[in-house]
Amino acid sequence: MKNILITGGAGYIGSHTAVALINSGFEPIIIDNFSNSEKCVLKGLKKILGRDVMTYEGDCNDRVLVGKIFSENQISGVIHFAASKAVGESTQIPLAYYANNIGSLLVILEVMQEHGVKNLVFSSSCTVYGQPDELPVLESTPRKEAESPYGNTKKICEDILHDYIKSKASARIISLRYFNPVGAHPSSEIGELPLGVPANLIPFVTQTAVGIREKLTVFGDDYDTKDGTCVRDYIHVLDLADAHVKSLEYLDKQSDCFIDTFNVGTGQGNTVLEVINTFEKVSERKLNYQIGPRRAGDIEKVWANTDKVNTVLGWSAQYNLEDSLRDSWNWQKRLSGIE
Repeated sequence: MKNILITGGAGYIGSHTAVALINSGFEPIIIDNFSNSEKCVLKGLKKILGRDVMTYEGDCNDRVLVGKIFSENQISGVIHFAASKAVGESTQIPLAYYANNIGSLLVILEVMQEHGVKNLVFSSSCTVYGQPDELPVLESTPRKEAESPYGNTKKICEDILHDYIKSKASARIISLRYFNPVGAHPSSEIGELPLGVPANLIPFVTQTAVGIREKLTVFGDDYDTKDGTCVRDYIHVLDLADAHVKSLEYLDKQSDCFIDTFNVGTGQGNTVLEVINTFEKVSERKLNYQIGPRRAGDIEKVWANTDKVNTVLGWSAQYNLEDSLRDSWNWQKRLSGIE
């Protein structure tokens, strides 16, 4: 089995990717400082897999620890999720975001180079596109000025990776630009577990449905969309996890000094009100929501053109919005002790 280091592997996407890796014959090794994740996720992984996943508690900016992990395990590839990711928070503490998100990537690249590890899958984001001039967005769509320090760290990290490959580095890299991950493992043993007030729509929806939140505010209904609310491309986390496995398998076939970028989405957009209506259908619950003013920094609409990832990686989304929201709802019910 090939050992794959998953940075931030106890997080939402990382934990689901650990399951996908094992199901595909890889052996994940997790490093996580649990700053934005819970240790109970490791118990959920054990219930799904029937065994523990090797885990190191610590920070990816800790060069000594990262070097120790590489020395103690024969690592054949890295999936780099670990990053601070709250858009709003990044505007309040930008220096912390730049230090963590950029610093951790530099440590990972340096240690990979020292140990002769070539394959890296980097967790990027559709935030690099800003509000695109044309939809759907292609990988070749020009990146816009970032709306937040978080988005800017993703742009800078992509630039670092390209400069690294231009230096004739003995590396093979794929950047995956995620759209909006939703859903949970069908077992309801792992799922999205935001600490504090959720920054994403779906946890806010499910928490409102069980009464944790009094009501959901829809930020604006006067956008240039079918019902006036913002449009996003919502992708099931299991599909996203599978894209990482396919990326690793693809990198194994490439020569050195390789880099490529892929959009990972469903290829279609849904409005906020469509999400609410679909959730009410699958949960059989009415949501308490209100229309509020627009929120500063929100992009009006964005969704992916997935032709490249479909063709080159042989990947396509297998789950639709109903599937995603049903799994999210089952996960929330499990957390809330609702049958």
